[in-house]
Amino acid sequence: MQFIEKLLWLLILIGVMINIHELGHYWAARIFDVRVEAFSFGFGTRLFGFRRGETDFRFSAIPFGGYVKMAGETVADLRSAEASTAGSQSDQAGELAIDDPRGFLAKPRWQRLIILFAGPFMNVVLAVVVMTGMFMVRYQRVSDADMQANIGHVIPDSPAAKAGIMDGDRIVRLDGKENPTWEDVGLQEVTGAFRPMHITIARNGQRFDTTVIPALSERLGVGYAGWDERGEVQFGRVEPGMPAEKAGLKKGDLLIAVNGQPIHSRVKFHEITEKSGGKPIEIEYQRKGGKNQTVTVTPVLAKLDGPERYMIGVAPEPKLTLITTKLSLPAALHQSVKQNAEGAMLMGRVLEGMVERRMSTKNLTGPIGMIELASEAAKEGLWEYLSLMAMVSLQLAIFNLLPIPVLDGGSILMLLIEMTMRRDLSLTVKETVFKVGFVCIMTLVAFVLYNDISRLAG
Repeated sequence: MQFIEKLLWLLILIGVMINIHELGHYWAARIFDVRVEAFSFGFGTRLFGFRRGETDFRFSAIPFGGYVKMAGETVADLRSAEASTAGSQSDQAGELAIDDPRGFLAKPRWQRLIILFAGPFMNVVLAVVVMTGMFMVRYQRVSDADMQANIGHVIPDSPAAKAGIMDGDRIVRLDGKENPTWEDVGLQEVTGAFRPMHITIARNGQRFDTTVIPALSERLGVGYAGWDERGEVQFGRVEPGMPAEKAGLKKGDLLIAVNGQPIHSRVKFHEITEKSGGKPIEIEYQRKGGKNQTVTVTPVLAKLDGPERYMIGVAPEPKLTLITTKLSLPAALHQSVKQNAEGAMLMGRVLEGMVERRMSTKNLTGPIGMIELASEAAKEGLWEYLSLMAMVSLQLAIFNLLPIPVLDGGSILMLLIEMTMRRDLSLTVKETVFKVGFVCIMTLVAFVLYNDISRLAG
């Protein structure tokens, strides 16, 4: 029953995004008078639906996807047209007789280009609209003080430690950028494995330059420098049945000290816990509106999110000062566009890092992982669920624009090539390209499923 509930949250999430995507194709096709034969949510066998005009709106057996079927759209349609064209000896698609003037391939290339681009464009619109609406209701930003790049802890023998960085240092310049935020530093770190980070450190009123070269973390699959931001730490998720829950610790408790050591970093807390060897640790914490309390917790060997290690079953997180306001429509739209543009650039850097093997492809998430993400966001509330929808919608747009045959981006690329050549590619070339694209997509699906199963198996 719990799995069905999780699956339902995912279907709602992808249902909105897929239908918006396909509506983009559908509306653009209608504008240019292309006959749409089917509008399907899902793939495979038709389960049920209804017909409106000349279009069959259907729900199909496999709900993870969808499509709009336009007349004369596929290579198979071209082959059919070729077979029905008497006396045709040419392999050039442009020389084929297309019987249906409302077919997709009968339309000018610039119109086909717009129809293909309309799907990803609508996903971008969805992301912008959702975030704009959210910011008009509630806009939160982290205070400037919490955004400063103050280092709370440096792990021994890490790239940061080898560069001479110490607890309490502050990064005042990053690759030429003055006073970077911790967000700037983190982005550069996770996407920059093996790439030098040229930084200037402020310590005790003095400054010095150094270079940090992040390693590739085997566990996380991203760049790793071995430092953590300085600030107050509170408990986030508390795992049921683990020592932290049994000791009475709750989400939102402020972490003061462990074994008498003041804690200003999540990494420092993990370091002490993992090195405990299973011996009891003394945690001093403060519950909202109350006095400091102390509790003794005994870590256990477990593997919740990686290799087996000593833990108490709690996720520490920074306690940030959030400034909450409401934005006007123009301001909300501007901020939404800005954040979506930053998100698109981040995804571009992640894809670039994977291609250059500076980030691990095990970070790719498939449908099983998405079920967990959608379910967790739904538990956190409507705000988190809508945030996830906006983020995934933007990622779906970017993914669909990748120059991979079968995806919109692959078809757009072939159209651009044809527009440059001023003639159509041969049917043989198109068939080969789409077969290769299909194999690539199936390989990717198998790979992300393997990633998801590997995470579940620890």
